[in-house]
Amino acid sequence: MDGARDLVSTHWPALDVGTKRAQLETSLRLSPGPLDAAIAAATGAASRAAGGLMMRDPSTWSGDPAVQRSIANRLGWLDAPLRMADSLDRLRGFADRVRADGFTDVVLLGMGGSSLAPEVLRAVIGSAPGWPRLHVLDSTNPAAVLALQAPPEGTLFVVASKSGTTIEPDALAAHFRRLVEAARGPGWSRHFVAITDEGTELARRARADGFRDLFINPSDIGGRYSALSFFGLVPAALMGQDLPAIVGWALAMLAAAESGFGEGTANPAAALGLALGAAAHSGRDKLTLVIPEALAPFGLWIEQLVAESTGKQGRGIVPIAGERLAPAAAYGDDRFFVRIGLRGDDARPGEADLRDLEAAGMPCADIALPEPAALGAEFVRWEMATAVAGALLHVNPFDEPNVQQAKEATRALLARYGSEQRLPIGAPDLALDDGTTFTLSAAARASLAGGKATSFLSLLGRGDYLGLLAYVGAGEGLSSELRALRAVVRDRTRAATTYGDGPRYLHSTGQLHKGGANTGVFVLLTAAPHADVPIPGRPFSFGTLELAQALGDFASLDQTGRRALHIHLPSPEPALVRRVRGLLLDSLPGA
Repeated sequence: MDGARDLVSTHWPALDVGTKRAQLETSLRLSPGPLDAAIAAATGAASRAAGGLMMRDPSTWSGDPAVQRSIANRLGWLDAPLRMADSLDRLRGFADRVRADGFTDVVLLGMGGSSLAPEVLRAVIGSAPGWPRLHVLDSTNPAAVLALQAPPEGTLFVVASKSGTTIEPDALAAHFRRLVEAARGPGWSRHFVAITDEGTELARRARADGFRDLFINPSDIGGRYSALSFFGLVPAALMGQDLPAIVGWALAMLAAAESGFGEGTANPAAALGLALGAAAHSGRDKLTLVIPEALAPFGLWIEQLVAESTGKQGRGIVPIAGERLAPAAAYGDDRFFVRIGLRGDDARPGEADLRDLEAAGMPCADIALPEPAALGAEFVRWEMATAVAGALLHVNPFDEPNVQQAKEATRALLARYGSEQRLPIGAPDLALDDGTTFTLSAAARASLAGGKATSFLSLLGRGDYLGLLAYVGAGEGLSSELRALRAVVRDRTRAATTYGDGPRYLHSTGQLHKGGANTGVFVLLTAAPHADVPIPGRPFSFGTLELAQALGDFASLDQTGRRALHIHLPSPEPALVRRVRGLLLDSLPGA
């Protein structure tokens, strides 16, 4: 992006990119510890990768002409901040009209890259006074659908899908269309907006039905790299956020990362990618994010970006988000810690503990955001860093070859349900007296060598990680039980732990689970819902869809030789999760 600083200062002086860029120069601090030699050895390769990225050179990641053509059509995110700077007037005018028409709530219906960036902006920056409240719904769990508190007559629904055929937002849109039709009649379509690529079924439907607006996103921007496109900034505009500040920070990071401005560890984006790639090459592939509660959703966005981009060809970086920080003795030698916080916070959560980890020889990095709107810069920093890390790991960070696997398995199960009115579920390895069942994958059964299904966690070895995959809906009681399970497993085994809500994680860490190194030990938890919700125009309900997605993913994990355990509960009760937790933990040291 030669001359980006001059271009921005000429065309958008109000964005104040030069001042912002200066603040980003010292926003990353590396304490590599045992990674010092690995980072030094990889600095040249990282600088070349960063240069190739800025030149949009697909050979940076692959020598295969077909793969290069695919990559060339996935690099539009580098131009997204410039495109959005040109679209600021349209975005603000659109949002002003929505506000003037009396909408009090906005519900975003999307998955993965279409929902996580808006959720970050909602949670960290929020709605300006007098602007609509944003709700992000990225679940097929019936309880989550029923829990949405937004009056249909005053709510705008944003259907976001790059492909335009993603099953979750499509089903959710059908459900809420029915509710709005009941409240507003023929004017229902004025309550809907679409964000998608040109030529998709969603774009066709939005035009045919007369949606309030249609935002066509550039097709050369992949979903997880779309934070600073219409997918992220339409919801931000509807919350009344300061779009020039967000876009200005994004442009500032692009300017700071230009070739020649900062090389190696002096480049605020490439340096992070260098550290991530060198850490993974050295066996420290568990990227452990230390983030205060106020910024917690940003960790989920990073998790998706890094996991789906690098987890393929039997390698990758395993992002660990939401794990409680502990003393150094609780960790193995597979960790690399990155703390992210707001500059000037006097009481940054985990600061003292992270200094103790540094003193104990753990490799760490520290990122300080100058202000909440500087999330614009962080989206760019992590996108560029992930692309550089992918080059160092010799993977294509812009495809997702294993994601379709679980989708196809789900599609086959739903087709079977359409003809038989039931989902095919095999015989479990263990059934409890309360109706809870335990089913092992073939790899887990072989690894246990005749051991009980409740001994599943004994399979965790050095370098492994626990993946909790939960299709049980929201609720503090359930969340508390699962957080407790994560903490005890980490403390007793020193293994890293991850947590994913289904089906959200299918569009996030699901690629890593099947395509990355076979170091995951997965507990997939489902529960029969208390109440189900039909899907208009579909022969199945949300409860059936959610269970089919869980079963489809378990089948995919089984097919790829992963050690996995499916636990099905008769209802989503914390007491049942507590019992399961006790049975699983009995097989670990210290029980």
